[in-house]
Amino acid sequence: MVTVLVTSFLLFAAISYAIYWWQRSSSNENSERILPPSRMGGLFGELSPADEAALLAAEKEANRSAHRAALLARAVEGDKKALDEAQATDDAGLYDEVLNALAKQASTDQSLLSLVSYVARNDLLRVNPKLAEKFIESWKRSPDRNTTAKMLHVAALSGDASVYQRAIETAAQFLREGRVPSLDADELRQLAESEYWILPAESRNSGAGFVLKQQLARLRRELMASTNSRQSSTVNEQ
Repeated sequence: MVTVLVTSFLLFAAISYAIYWWQRSSSNENSERILPPSRMGGLFGELSPADEAALLAAEKEANRSAHRAALLARAVEGDKKALDEAQATDDAGLYDEVLNALAKQASTDQSLLSLVSYVARNDLLRVNPKLAEKFIESWKRSPDRNTTAKMLHVAALSGDASVYQRAIETAAQFLREGRVPSLDADELRQLAESEYWILPAESRNSGAGFVLKQQLARLRRELMASTNSRQSSTVNEQ
């Protein structure tokens, strides 16, 4: 009787153990069939190369836009260092935007002169046409010998032959009207011709540069005639 009981117990235990291992094996097989293998590809592990490149490009553009907005905000506040940072990006469009914002913010002749001086002292920075044109307008309010020289220099630094031509024409007109104290015709001619060579070669050789050369030639003839006329008057008076 005891033998039968022991045998029955051992048989039951063997069957239970077999069922347990069968269920465990089946569960493992289902898990392997349902769950994909782990992929440890990093942040972009699930993206194709094209999608990854597009995402990186979008992130770069977002950073560029944020940097641009920050520089412009600083320029509006009058922070000239924003111009140095804009120049360092090698983005000519961004540089002009920042410089134009600084020029717009310079609401007085003194603040505009400060900005122009800051740009002119730094070899890496450049005057753009809008800044030069605003400086010409500022010069009109206090034209004299020294400010005329600065105005022509800034206009030449713009690298724009058309802007420089307007600067010369305005100075010549003011001189004819007697509105430039302590500056004579010959001095204006010398200033105009010397500052001309600051313009880059491509600007001097452009269509606008050709018109500028004609203007300089006319100015030279006009100023020389004016000088000769005054000298003749002086001789006759003597």
